[in-house]
This record gives sequence, structure tokens and C-alpha cells, in this order.
Amino acid sequence: MLLGFLAGLGRAVLRACQEVGGLALFALEALSHLVRPPFHGRQFLRHFIEVAYFSLPVVALTALFTGMVLALQSYTGFARFNAQSAVASVVALSVTRELGPVLAGLMVAGRIGAAMAAELGTMRVTDQIDALTTLSTDPMKYLVAPRLLAATLALPLLVLVADIIGVMGGYLVGTAKLGFVSAAFLDSTWDVLETMDVVSGLVKAAVFGFVIALMGCWCGYRSRGGAQGVGMATTSAVVLASILILALDYVVTEAFFAQ
Repeated sequence: MLLGFLAGLGRAVLRACQEVGGLALFALEALSHLVRPPFHGRQFLRHFIEVAYFSLPVVALTALFTGMVLALQSYTGFARFNAQSAVASVVALSVTRELGPVLAGLMVAGRIGAAMAAELGTMRVTDQIDALTTLSTDPMKYLVAPRLLAATLALPLLVLVADIIGVMGGYLVGTAKLGFVSAAFLDSTWDVLETMDVVSGLVKAAVFGFVIALMGCWCGYRSRGGAQGVGMATTSAVVLASILILALDYVVTEAFFAQ
């Protein structure tokens, strides 16, 4: 029994190492195509619009209600210590440093990561990717590299919009419901925000965008087994991207703000 358990554990570890190694090689190959011609600008533009423009409504709504709820909950907690004046600071820092990038990343992972995995998975199981190779078109350069670049550049723009709308949501609740003076709320927001707070959130967004596209492309590119395989690839892409977003959020925060 002990030998069987150890053998099973060893197989699981070797399988995990194989998957991580395959993902790393996949990412390196895709990155190499970003710096080598030819470049498919039309593909990049199509995916950039898909990520940046069509994801804007869900990201904006998420940021708006997050800022509103954060202001309301912060006021309720700080009122116990007569520290209501810190609500504006908490909303601004929480949205720009953490909630804006993370929530936008999770929303985009659910929308774009799933779409990329489903599209590439369908192309794989219907032999369209093999057809591209037959036509002397590199699938990594034509399908994967434009998606990686588009998501990496588009997500910081979405997060910048999410930061503004999230702070605006806190401002609306603070002035309309909690009785804050508009000028005082805005002054507190500007006083507490520093350049590094916004920059760290945008760096996180770029990292998250790359991870979302990477997992969507990787899971879809390796899809097997018809419609069931495409469904499993889509689910895996969203789950893995979400887990990596939360894990990398800590890593990037540690890099920026560790003392």
C-alpha cells in the first residue's frame, strides 16, 4: 500500500511538472513570435477591440458597484471609531491598488479567457489549426501571439477606466447618502493617492491580461475530444486564469510594497 501511494504521488508530481514545463515552453514560443516578423496587425486589432471595447460595460458596472459598496461598508466600520473621514482614502487606495485590477481581471477571464479557449478548442477539434499549418501559416504567430499582445495592452486601459469609475461610485455614495461634502471627499482622494498606487495597479493589469490570454490559448490549443473536450478546455482556462490572478496579485503586491 505504501509503495502504491508513493507511486501515485510520484506520477502526479511528474504530470504536474510536465504540464508546467509545457506551459512555459508554450509561453516562450508565443513571446518569441511577438518580436519576429511577419506581424498580423489586423488580428491584433480585432482581438484588442474584443478585449478592450466589448469588455468595458461589464468591467465598468463591476467597478461602479464595488466602489459604492466599499464606501458604504467602510463608513459603517469606521463610524465605530469616529474615523469616517478615512472613507475616501480607503475607497481610492483599495480600488486603485487591489479591487480594480483583480475584479477587472476576473471579469475579463470569465469573458475573454473562455472565449479564447472555446474558439481555439473548436479550431483544434475541427482540424482548422492543422489546416493553417498546411497552408504554411504558423498557428502560434497567427492565433496565439496577437491574442497575448492584445490582452496585455488592453487590460491596463480597462483597469484605468475601472479605477475612475470605482472612485466615482464611492464619491456618489459618500456625497448623496453618507453626507460628505463633495470638495472634502475629492480633496481626501487626491491627497492620499500617489503615482505608485496607480502604476502598481496598471502593472498588475498587464500581468493579468497576459495570464488570461495565455491560459485561454493554451487550454484551447491543447483541446482534444470533440465538444466535451472544448467544454473542459473552456472551464480549465477560466479556473486556472482566476487562480493565477489571485496568486500573482500577491506576488506583484509584494514586489511593489514590501518593506
